[in-house]
Amino acid sequence: MARITLRQLLDHAAERGYGVPAFNVNNMEQVIAIMEAAAAADAPVILQASRGARSYAGDVMLAKMIEAAEITYPAIPICLHQDHGNDEGTCLSAIQHGYTSVMMDGSLIADAKTPADYDYNVAITARVADLAHRVGVSVEGELGVLGSLETGMGEAEDGHGAEGALSHDQLLTDPDQAVEFVKATKVDALAVAMGTSHGAYKFSRKPDGAILAMHVIRAINERMPALHLVMHGSSSVPQELQEAFNRYGGAMPQTWGVPIEEILVGIRHGVRKVNIDTDCRLAMAVALRKVATEKPAEFDPRQFMKPATAALRDLCRQRFEAFGTAGQASRIRPQPLAAMARQYATGSLDPVFSVRAAA
Repeated sequence: MARITLRQLLDHAAERGYGVPAFNVNNMEQVIAIMEAAAAADAPVILQASRGARSYAGDVMLAKMIEAAEITYPAIPICLHQDHGNDEGTCLSAIQHGYTSVMMDGSLIADAKTPADYDYNVAITARVADLAHRVGVSVEGELGVLGSLETGMGEAEDGHGAEGALSHDQLLTDPDQAVEFVKATKVDALAVAMGTSHGAYKFSRKPDGAILAMHVIRAINERMPALHLVMHGSSSVPQELQEAFNRYGGAMPQTWGVPIEEILVGIRHGVRKVNIDTDCRLAMAVALRKVATEKPAEFDPRQFMKPATAALRDLCRQRFEAFGTAGQASRIRPQPLAAMARQYATGSLDPVFSVRAAA
């Protein structure tokens, strides 16, 4: 099956009320595990690569791995997404390598560390959206800076994250400003800041309304009920994986991620894309540590990677099933980029939403 744009996939998810996990990939085993899970669950896939992943694996290697996944699993629609693009060059080079969706994160300036002002964010995101839409590629924007409401700190992942303390206003997306932002940029999806952060160490206790601001999701959905929202930093960091990691020689302090039940609340209020990376890394790391601990004489990398791939496959399938993605792949008929470009050109794919008065 052909690649699918983020816009078409999230439109389908909105029509049927489900969310789509977006898994970061860096190597072959991750791609295989995610695709095996998707095939078993009949789920469409978002594979996303950060700038760090593109540097680690190389653009050609990543592109060819995705091509191999398409050939191996022809029944699964695949969206290849650039995660946290920091400027026009990053986004356009991704499109050159076959990405059907790009994120222009203008919440930070090009160094991906310094918070940007609103006007900068609007200007650069609108430029990327205009260019990408001309060739049918979807665009995700971000408003607000990802970071923990507990600490007021941005947290880096793959070299991406604000440095230093952030204000409460920077850490939460303003719902009224979100309306203005989407109108001005014409993004297809919006990542919102609502207290999550990248990495494993998100919260020092199980998050509640004081540190996980789900009211931001509800408020934006109330104003723009047809807008596709994105939750970043949404790994759940399961307790059983933390315990297993430490049992096999790890030293992970107690931490909490975003509970699945809170993600499901988000899905009921317009969240269509849910970014998950730490859970994937942790599942694989536990399997690797287990082999190293139980079979200290083992030196064949395949004997480490096979159980690690299986562990990731099982975790991904759990997320497909939890978010309602399972069973949806066979219901989708991807449109080619040229068809999407024509729709953007006629205005039929401009952000379609009704703006309601604030409560």
